Amino acid sequence: MTERQLLDLKNKITEAKQTTSELKGHQSALLKQLREDWDCDSVEKAEKMLEKMDREITSLDENIEKLMNELEEKYNG
Repeated sequence: MTERQLLDLKNKITEAKQTTSELKGHQSALLKQLREDWDCDSVEKAEKMLEKMDREITSLDENIEKLMNELEEKYNG
């Protein structure tokens, strides 16, 4: 390898280290927000909570639809 190639490689490594540090900082901030806002201490727990919330939303949507149909039948019947 030439001296120029080595310098380029060194610069790329330095940039990669900086990017890694920035990403770790973002990850820490997001995990902190996850703990504070949703009381989840891991991404896995947050995913499980999201799945549970999705099921609850689906159930609520179905109940609303059912009640809307009942109201329509009652008042338009």
